[in-house]
Amino acid sequence: MIQGTGSDVGKSMVVAGFARIFTRRGLKVRPFKPQNMSNNAAVTPDGGEIGRAQALQARAARVPLSVHMNPVLLKPQSETGAQVVVQGKVVGTAKARAYQTMKPKLLGAVLESFGILATEADLVLVEGAGSASEVNLRASDIANMGFARAADVPVVLLGDIDRGGVIASLVGTQAVIDPADAAMIVGFIVNRFRGDPALFADGMKEIERRTGWPALGLLPFFEHAHRLPAEDALGLSTARRGEGVKIVVLAYPRIANFDDFDPLRLEQGVDLVFLRPGEAIPGDAALVILPGSKATIADLAALRAAGWHIDLQAHVRRGGQVLGICGGYQMLGRTVADPHGIEGPPSTVDGLGLLAVDTVLAGDKVLIEVSGTAQGVPFKGYEMHVGRTSGSAKTLLRLDGHDEGSVSNNGRIAGCYIHGLLADDRQRRHWLERLGAATSGLDYEADVDATLDLLADHVEKHIDCDRLLALARPPRFTRRT
Repeated sequence: MIQGTGSDVGKSMVVAGFARIFTRRGLKVRPFKPQNMSNNAAVTPDGGEIGRAQALQARAARVPLSVHMNPVLLKPQSETGAQVVVQGKVVGTAKARAYQTMKPKLLGAVLESFGILATEADLVLVEGAGSASEVNLRASDIANMGFARAADVPVVLLGDIDRGGVIASLVGTQAVIDPADAAMIVGFIVNRFRGDPALFADGMKEIERRTGWPALGLLPFFEHAHRLPAEDALGLSTARRGEGVKIVVLAYPRIANFDDFDPLRLEQGVDLVFLRPGEAIPGDAALVILPGSKATIADLAALRAAGWHIDLQAHVRRGGQVLGICGGYQMLGRTVADPHGIEGPPSTVDGLGLLAVDTVLAGDKVLIEVSGTAQGVPFKGYEMHVGRTSGSAKTLLRLDGHDEGSVSNNGRIAGCYIHGLLADDRQRRHWLERLGAATSGLDYEADVDATLDLLADHVEKHIDCDRLLALARPPRFTRRT
């Protein structure tokens, strides 16, 4: 199990690197994260959903996705509440305090999923969540030491030197956690080092001396990390290249599945900009994208509070194009109704009125992989949404057996429920050609796979993987129901 001294220290990427390394060695590898919190999710072949990071790790291991790779997924809907997904299916919503009382009941599902993966694999690589030192949450923990102790899984602690204070964070973790938890840690890795490794040799020795944990490696910064999907909004870059056709993505507070736009970041003819509230939509934007949202009505209110609804009207008057995906598609319509209070108090609100459609948030959650054509161009993608949208607008897509999505009469405003649309090279090239952008011939899926190989080479060069593998042991636990 790879646990971290904090959030965003690189756990997901390091696990992906190990998954590809040991898969290339001929082992059957499975990734596993007991509990994840992310609005970036992937659809599994059996109609469930898991965190996007575990989907990438499964890809690194060259195995199909399974709901058991991430048995508990929390999808934040507000500052204090989240949708709770267990073994791929929504079981309800919970406030943060109430969820603490739910966690012990979820441990059975977590151990069941872990046991299923363990029976089909030579090696299970477990990723922790957040920080191993959150002792205030330890009593009901199922994500870090609570799981490690229940399943008797040895732990490697990962620290991030790029943040600063890595010696204190590693040594401090041992100082605050229970001695029995500290005994589960069999070594540590320092991640994202820049410069001459010899300059931190004494630092590694000092951590060893103070903790008694062996150093398993000093991992330099991986320069190709930006070519892999980020796990959550912490990984969103707002840096601008300032070259090529400008495409703007509105990063409202509950943005979801923003990995839809990772391929655009890699296109040399595109200047991709993620706008935060408080930033105006630039006048030279060619395309403004309203992405998915975990809380459509709340994010629509945030969009208006940011003044983006006014900016969008001006963008349309200038002849700019607009694309809404999933929650963003719902916002573009005339109304969004939540009669059953799925996202909050029952209500109906005005949409942006840019498409002649209306949305009702009701019915079962749709989780399905799809294929079809959009404006005559083939695509593959997936749907992940609650709600049904209907109206008098022209349809945008032709799926297997039915029409989906909407487009304005002038063709410049469009929306649909399809995630992954722009990850399909055919569709992305079509959209970029419409915008007059230079296309690079990027094969996105091949690029991700090649980057995973580069990551594996990078990790294997700096970490003693034979020693790491020797630290693994068969899990010993009683499966709970």
